[in-house]
Amino acid sequence: MDDMLNPYYVDIVVFLIIYLLLGLGLNLITGYAGQVSLGHAAFYGIGAYSSAILSVTYGMNSWASMGIAVVITFVISAILGLPSLRVREDFLAITTLGLGLIAQSFFKNAEITGGAYGIDSIPVPSLFGVELKNVGYLVLVVVVLLAGIFVMQKMTKSRIGRAWMTIREDEMVAQAMGINTTYYKVLVFAIGGAYAGAAGALFAHKASYISAESFGFTISVTVLSMVVLGGLGSIRGTLLGVSVLYLLPELFRLFKLDFMNMQNLDMYKMMIYGLLMVIVMRYHPKGLFGKTAFKKRKRYSAGKETSIKGGDQVA
Repeated sequence: MDDMLNPYYVDIVVFLIIYLLLGLGLNLITGYAGQVSLGHAAFYGIGAYSSAILSVTYGMNSWASMGIAVVITFVISAILGLPSLRVREDFLAITTLGLGLIAQSFFKNAEITGGAYGIDSIPVPSLFGVELKNVGYLVLVVVVLLAGIFVMQKMTKSRIGRAWMTIREDEMVAQAMGINTTYYKVLVFAIGGAYAGAAGALFAHKASYISAESFGFTISVTVLSMVVLGGLGSIRGTLLGVSVLYLLPELFRLFKLDFMNMQNLDMYKMMIYGLLMVIVMRYHPKGLFGKTAFKKRKRYSAGKETSIKGGDQVA
């Protein structure tokens, strides 16, 4: 039991849950609404820096700073989502990539963000005078994750979720059906960004130090790979994809694999991510739990069964 509560293992789970929140937010934008985003790390950074600045620079309570950070990210994400109204598909991906690079440059050079030095001494939230460290922080992020999953389930099964999925399948058809595509596309960027903002705020108060390097293009691509692997438009797919790809490097460390130089772990990690992406795109274009993959599989099975029955009748 003591080994299981080792701070190192607890931290692994905490940061995994933070990535799960990131993945859920991106899956809303890309998986449910079909808006490809390569700048999700920008929303992650906005949440982290907003909470850090409010708590360190202005001395605000940690709970209040995290809550306000989510609201700030929601508003800014809606504004940054406006380009999605004019561009689509590949052009949208390049546009969001540019927005992500602009955000990282701002984090690295602006005085309010601490420039290249970043922000340190970010306080840990406390409850009834007790700082939430180790297991306490783990409980906090688990509660936030469960709340995020619950809200996402409700949204995706509601009228809003159906509108997003219609836009994903065919935006012209959605407009013809009377769906306000402008409203729903901006809304999905705002809500998806809010999820990333919550993840960023939790990351900042857990790590106690943040810098621009933590919110670069690599983070956006990594999270997108996780979401695609698990399955676009699937909550359980996101949970699986993020968990598998996040925990792989930790398994390498745990088992101390001799054939891998731990100093080059990032290189091996990206190679494995790329290989898994190629395999998944070849056999399951919508991911392991993608809705389309299952529908195709069912249709294929049904067709095969019909053929067999027909053959029996002929015989």
